Amino acid sequence: MNNLQKYKFEIVTINLSTHNNYSSPTLTLNKVEKEGNYFSVEIGNNLNLDMVNILGGDFVMGTPDTEQGRSNDETPQHQVSIPDFFVSKYLVTQSQYLALMNNNPSFFSGENKPVENVSWFCAQNFCAKLSQLTGKNFRLLTEAEWEYVCRANTTTPFSFGKTITAELANYKASYGYGEGSSGQWKQETTDVGIYGANNFGLYDLHGNVWEWCEDNWHENYHEAPINGEAWLETTDNLDKDLPRVIRGGSWDDTAYYCRAGVRLWTLPQFKGKLIGFRVACDK
Repeated sequence: MNNLQKYKFEIVTINLSTHNNYSSPTLTLNKVEKEGNYFSVEIGNNLNLDMVNILGGDFVMGTPDTEQGRSNDETPQHQVSIPDFFVSKYLVTQSQYLALMNNNPSFFSGENKPVENVSWFCAQNFCAKLSQLTGKNFRLLTEAEWEYVCRANTTTPFSFGKTITAELANYKASYGYGEGSSGQWKQETTDVGIYGANNFGLYDLHGNVWEWCEDNWHENYHEAPINGEAWLETTDNLDKDLPRVIRGGSWDDTAYYCRAGVRLWTLPQFKGKLIGFRVACDK
């Protein structure tokens, strides 16, 4: 696309340092400013949806056996090639969903909070309507695309580093992870984009709400696609009996569930205050 705009964002990473064998690690936050490219689409009510330009590449999907809490469904690690595409800078907000779909089903109230209490089918309908409005192909992210943009060229449990803190994401911070400390649990969703971005200039990949992915659920990565496409069980993509993947963790989940490699599933018709979505767009 020729109409890409530039934007600046701040990425935050965690540095853990130990002075001696008897002291607890010291946690410091390193901040760096970067620049990315995006385009905007108007979706009604003078609201725009910002779509970030993601350069494709190869990455290792799944978690190593050395990662704390690693589950068998996060294995085996395998290399995946992701083509260039666009992804929404933020989770779809309540105001954006209302502007396009004329309703807001969310449990929590706040125009800049992520829409939740939406099924996989609701997310599909949003994408279909947005595609019709713009003439572009909007869709949910595949599971491989989601992990690619969440990791954002990192290999640690979180894009921030080896642990996570309540300063960096909205999750059940009353429980720490690894050498990280505990913090305040907010017990509700928060406005999108109030925490630091990851290396790709995207926000809220860890916590706030789980994100619907396109893929059907599989127990592990044996025979998984290596080209970034959705892993589907049937040609009937609207089958209500086949579970769908959700990623990213939520405000009600501990840091363990917010790791980049964590996978869960639920039925596509399920609605709850822990699940929302973001969108992708083909180039």
